[in-house]
Amino acid sequence: MKPIPRAVTALTPYHFCAARGSADKTSGYLLSALTALSGDQRVRWVTRARDRIPPVSVIDPSQLLRPEKVYDGKPVEAFRDYSIDENDPIKERVRRTYYEMHTKMTVDFAKGKREKWLKFNTFKANMKDVLIKLNELVDESDPDTDIPNIVHAFQTAERIRLEHPDDDWFHLTGLIHDAGKIMAFYDEPQWCVVGDTFPVGCKWGPSIVYGDDSFKDNPDTYNPKYNTLYGMYKPNCGLENLMMSWGHDEYLYQVLKHNKAKLPEQAFYMIRFHSFYPWHAGGDYKHLLTEKDNEVLQHVLEFNKYDLYTKSAAIPDIDALWPYYEKLIEKYIPGELEW
Repeated sequence: MKPIPRAVTALTPYHFCAARGSADKTSGYLLSALTALSGDQRVRWVTRARDRIPPVSVIDPSQLLRPEKVYDGKPVEAFRDYSIDENDPIKERVRRTYYEMHTKMTVDFAKGKREKWLKFNTFKANMKDVLIKLNELVDESDPDTDIPNIVHAFQTAERIRLEHPDDDWFHLTGLIHDAGKIMAFYDEPQWCVVGDTFPVGCKWGPSIVYGDDSFKDNPDTYNPKYNTLYGMYKPNCGLENLMMSWGHDEYLYQVLKHNKAKLPEQAFYMIRFHSFYPWHAGGDYKHLLTEKDNEVLQHVLEFNKYDLYTKSAAIPDIDALWPYYEKLIEKYIPGELEW
């Protein structure tokens, strides 16, 4: 058997992952060299590399040999498939969740939930305990995963950590971004906790999933105060002044602000608007936006690719990863929080 080339034996999984994102000739050579190895040689390389540095990612390095635009074996176009199939239990679960949301999410309903939850007197808990509780939650609005939410949290965080190793606040943002779903354990149905968000009080955006039919029983659809292009808003009023449908995005954003989290402003943007798909993916509501919102959009889009395209990734070793993320929680969101 030929010996493994010296250039390859010097590599670790971390270097290989970094090389994948680089276009320089050295990285290209290293990738070519590793790809050319036999199966046994790759095993020997991985075995040697394992002892050289601590693991930095839950992603299997072999998965990075796959073509772009395919995420862990799943093509981009296969994500967010909201087609209707009565024989598919997951698709039916998703459809029912959205139809109920779109029927009941009115201006008055959203105001009522704000009044209830933004008193921050429901319970007290640190962030880790809330995240652990999400191990019991499967998001009924999500067509791309049927696993507990805490798994998705670590998948997102670890992919961000791999590609943005110096931005620890970004790693933590990936971990906690869905923590607002804790409302589902306090007598809230999932349809007003999970799923895509949208502004209430104006005409429904054309790209809202199922929106061509799902709002037909919503009373605001027929209310002249709310069913016009601008509704209750002024032109270019800005994201900050929109009343979004109530859900986990807005709730976690408000919890973090209330508890004086030390995250940078772009983290708050990512958390507050990551589920606003009709805007950041569909291009709706431009008539309500400001120039500043274009900056917000770039942050949300950067976050979104990790939130969405990690949902078919390998299952992370959560117990092994907790020590790293506990330090980040202590750094940015310490202590017991008011929820």
